[in-house]
Amino acid sequence: MKSVAIAIFPGVQALDVAGPIDVLSEANGFLAPGDHYVVTLLAASLSALRASNGMTLVPDATFEATQDERARPFDLALVAGGPALPDAPPDPLLTEWLRGVASRCERYGSICTGAFALGHAGLLNERRVTTHWQHAQQLADRFPRARVDFDSIYLRDERLMTSAGVTAGIDLSLALVAEDHGARTALAVAKRLVVFAQRQGGQSQFSPYLTAPADDASPIAKVQAHVMANIRDKFTVRQLAGVAGMSARNFARVFVQETNVTPHAFVERARLDAARQMLESGDAPLKVVAWESGFGIADRMRAVFAKRLGVTPLQYRERFRCKPSS
Repeated sequence: MKSVAIAIFPGVQALDVAGPIDVLSEANGFLAPGDHYVVTLLAASLSALRASNGMTLVPDATFEATQDERARPFDLALVAGGPALPDAPPDPLLTEWLRGVASRCERYGSICTGAFALGHAGLLNERRVTTHWQHAQQLADRFPRARVDFDSIYLRDERLMTSAGVTAGIDLSLALVAEDHGARTALAVAKRLVVFAQRQGGQSQFSPYLTAPADDASPIAKVQAHVMANIRDKFTVRQLAGVAGMSARNFARVFVQETNVTPHAFVERARLDAARQMLESGDAPLKVVAWESGFGIADRMRAVFAKRLGVTPLQYRERFRCKPSS
């Protein structure tokens, strides 16, 4: 059997816990008894705790009780995420347990914002990792030695496994099942849970691309507003530098410093967001959406959607269009 530990805490995201447990539990139905997954919920104490949605969870064991080096190590150790975790100070007991278990188990990792707990334990250094899109930049800023991927649904870097937000824990768990018992078993589990065995595209499909600079009155903010107000126009670095009142060379340098993207990448993302909004809210033909969002032609828009989101504009519309109620 494979022993799995999931670390929980007050305010944990319930679906970060339930999703992986359900995947592994369903997998047991397709496996011989000797290959089953056995899941243990661990916390600082055995007291029942409240998840962020108000659900009560009861730990099976404490962190301290599983730290005896003479005990059989877990095959897999995961820490769940929680809405407050990115801004919370490190939990000493959780941090100590993570450091110990990571040195002894076959695989370890996080669901969603559980990556912040791994970071506090020093387990993200020089590793390629992911987390919920809304907190990816925060993770990168907090732990600069981590190589944060803003788009992946889940990642494996040697023994370390991390997932994007919330339901991505299901994707990660299905990948673990496929790794252990083959793609056919993982597909059978996915069908039972009525989820995709492997999603198309990354989590960027669900996230807004554009972030405003800290100073709304800055020249860079002025340029961003100009681009979004004139999204159908063609833009050059020299033209945008003129809007900012800067030389082209200085503008390009300052723009990257303040936004972490080049002016070209910003314009492309602004067009992508404009197209997304039109696809979500109406039935305009793709050639109209492409023209109105500044891509010019539908083929160019398709190429950017494939590169940035991993889906076509039509697939995006099918998934996210807000249909009027009848």
